[in-house]
Amino acid sequence: MDLAGLLVFSTALFIAAASPGPGIAAIVARVLGRGARGAMAFSLGVAIGDVVWLTFAVVGLAALAQAFHGVFLVVKWAGAAYLLYLAYRLWTAPVVPHDVAVGEAPAERPFRLFLGGIAVTLGNPKPMVFYLALLPTLIDLTQLSALGYAELVAATMVVLTVVFAGYILLAVRARRLFTSATAIRRLNKSTGAVMAGAAVAIAAR
Repeated sequence: MDLAGLLVFSTALFIAAASPGPGIAAIVARVLGRGARGAMAFSLGVAIGDVVWLTFAVVGLAALAQAFHGVFLVVKWAGAAYLLYLAYRLWTAPVVPHDVAVGEAPAERPFRLFLGGIAVTLGNPKPMVFYLALLPTLIDLTQLSALGYAELVAATMVVLTVVFAGYILLAVRARRLFTSATAIRRLNKSTGAVMAGAAVAIAAR
């Protein structure tokens, strides 16, 4: 696709992605409560979920998504359940002040975090609505080549990487401000509440 169309797509995606939603809330809450470790795997899953929705929009599988509504309903509830699980882990996390300063929470399996990120995005139909609304105004999807599709995927991954990295860095810096046991306890419970809210937002869609 032409450069102008790709730039318009990337700009619109950046604005949409930077607007806080369930995915961003989950990423930020997780980093605030558990540290940066594992954030990359979780964020990658969120981004790949976006690429799945983009692909559905590009190849005209929106109707297929409706036909397999039950499957996506299961994915939606799986994403919401995973966020509730993370919320519980944050809410009940032990209060150890020095962990914030010099260490991180115990490692979680990257692949599980990756799948959790995918479930969060696939459980939220907002990205596909965005792609379905935007793409036809920029390109003729019936004439989109494999190279054009690859360019859209690459642009999506670059934009989401920039947005997610920005939120992760801000969350890491904010997390370092909490050093007392009381502050950490409040942080854990507030981030757990945010994560639970993201789960409710996904379940309600």
